[in-house]
Amino acid sequence: MKWHYYRKLINLVKKFSLPKNVFFKKINFFVYILISLIFYLDRFLKEKIINNFSENKLFVNDFINLDLIWNTGIGFGFLSSSSSLIYNFVTGIISFVIVVLIYLTFISEKIDKIIFSFIIGGALGNLYDRLVYNAVPDFIDIHYNNFHWFTFNIADIFISIGVVFYLIKSLNEKKYEKN
Repeated sequence: MKWHYYRKLINLVKKFSLPKNVFFKKINFFVYILISLIFYLDRFLKEKIINNFSENKLFVNDFINLDLIWNTGIGFGFLSSSSSLIYNFVTGIISFVIVVLIYLTFISEKIDKIIFSFIIGGALGNLYDRLVYNAVPDFIDIHYNNFHWFTFNIADIFISIGVVFYLIKSLNEKKYEKN
């Protein structure tokens, strides 16, 4: 009886395993470079802000301030909590989602690889901060008069761009499927 479940597990792993040469395809090298560029751009700007930022807000213009905020939640401060259990649980989920996205990137077509690369590059930048600083430094404050959008960072921008492009692509595919 136990062998039956073991064979099912092996078949399931084989079903989701990647071909041997998938990592060395030309397009995947582009994916590695794009993810790395996004990650290192995010790291560079966050380090500049963390190391050179004073206690006061920096007013860039009438619509943008730079204001360092440490975010323990996910994008735009959602799920912020002082509980280490919740924080670690959320970090674990984020890590799992990144692994799934990396898998999807390798089995996807070219445009999806680029879209997923945006999301992965930003997500890895924020995951790095969660692991090193136990919070993500957000510093871009967009506002109009007294209305302030959530404070965010470069990684959040790339994640958002990737998600928006993925939604647009998905909606266009559904539109063409109906015709």
